[in-house]
Amino acid sequence: MPEVMRRTLLIGALSACLAVAGCASDEQAAPQRATVAAAPAPAPAPKTELPPLPDDHQAKVVEPVAGAATPEPTPAPKPARTPKPARTNGAASPSRAVSRPVTAGDGVHKATALPNGIALPPLDAPESVRQMIDAGNVIARTPYLWGGGHGKWVDTGYDCSGSVSFVLAAAGYLSSPLASGPLMSWGEPGPGKWVTIYANQGHVWLTVAGIRFDTSGAAQTGSRWQNAMRSTAGFTLRHPPGL
Repeated sequence: MPEVMRRTLLIGALSACLAVAGCASDEQAAPQRATVAAAPAPAPAPKTELPPLPDDHQAKVVEPVAGAATPEPTPAPKPARTPKPARTNGAASPSRAVSRPVTAGDGVHKATALPNGIALPPLDAPESVRQMIDAGNVIARTPYLWGGGHGKWVDTGYDCSGSVSFVLAAAGYLSSPLASGPLMSWGEPGPGKWVTIYANQGHVWLTVAGIRFDTSGAAQTGSRWQNAMRSTAGFTLRHPPGL
């Protein structure tokens, strides 16, 4: 057989085989495609259900209702008022009394020496006692000056006898200053009801309505008036007539 014819027959046989294989492949694939096409779609996954929310899960705005009373906070209790004194027969109530500091007595029979060097006379003191206390207030904080108050009544300072003489002269009991020695025999002997003089050769001081007027007190209080007493040993006690 010629070579050309043999090649032609081989090519024809190969073509027929390929055609048959192709048909068989298509026949097998077709049912598969049909099966895939006819298969039902996969069912969707079941949804997870959440538990129900409570009825009041949403925020609520409380609006005031027209005409409804708004509750008010309970007020704090007010302090009880002190009752005013009742009026008698239409007379006005008495005025408030000014408080009087009393550090040495009841304020009726005894004077009071204040920390600032001023003394307050007792309520029932006679006029001469008030004059002595007022005079002592004038010089109570002046410095101690030896011989002061002897050359003139108004001086820059006073010694012990000058201070006592100034107080006695203010009430009209002296017309000129006296030293401590002469005051040992002046006036009446012994203590007085309102005024007592304590004198010796070196020092003199006095008490008026129960408080002390003494230059030796300046070292403690800076003032001649003092509520506290001191030892009276070695002193002669005298008092103005009638006091």
